[in-house]
Amino acid sequence: MLKKCLSTIAVVVILSLNHANADTLRLKESSIAEGQKLSNKHVFLGFGCKGDNLAPKISWSGVPKETKSLAITVYDPDAPTGSGWWHWFVFNIPTEVNQISEGGMLPKGAVTLKNDYGTKGFGGACPPAGEVHRYQFTIHALDTRLELDSSVSNALAGFMVKAHSIDSDTITAIYYR
Repeated sequence: MLKKCLSTIAVVVILSLNHANADTLRLKESSIAEGQKLSNKHVFLGFGCKGDNLAPKISWSGVPKETKSLAITVYDPDAPTGSGWWHWFVFNIPTEVNQISEGGMLPKGAVTLKNDYGTKGFGGACPPAGEVHRYQFTIHALDTRLELDSSVSNALAGFMVKAHSIDSDTITAIYYR
């Protein structure tokens, strides 16, 4: 009897784990890859860098059912600013969207903020010469649509994303020159 009970418990646990994985947000490697150097297409044009400044193609799967909107952030924690460097911040991406094409064409309703270069949209990698920097590409599933507009700071939007995050996934790429 005990064996049968333990077998039943094991099956229930395995099934629940499989169900949990079905709703686990996953960022797919598209034109970026974990631990790999960003291509010149995703490097800033300016500040001494000579890239194409194109947002990479980003796709994801496993959006939890309770998600009301998505956000994408690209952040360099290694920037010598004391607060890192925001390369891209987009929120209120509709839940039926599962990718952003190369170049960063955003769906209707998505809000993009100014990056730390001072322009709206994606700002590519451009670390100081001789330094290796990490670029954290993160997809966030949120329990609400954020009641913010494009004039807010990346820090405030980051606070709100963290406060409403259901799940997230990150791919960390690198770049050096």
